[in-house]
Amino acid sequence: MPTSTELRARRETLAVQRSSGVARVSYDGKTVDYRSVAEIDRAIEALDREIATAEGRRIVRQVRVTTTKGL
Repeated sequence: MPTSTELRARRETLAVQRSSGVARVSYDGKTVDYRSVAEIDRAIEALDREIATAEGRRIVRQVRVTTTKGL
């Protein structure tokens, strides 16, 4: 299992490539082609969960729902 430092390096690589608009990412001798920015975002979220698990934390997501019956 990769260490927290290795996972953070992967996440940083994904974030940099995402912001530059490149869909091909290489790390640890592997190259991955992503089909969309959304797919890169999901990979980053998965790495965030792995990092939290490696550090003994949990990621808590909050969803706030608001409704109105009309104006």
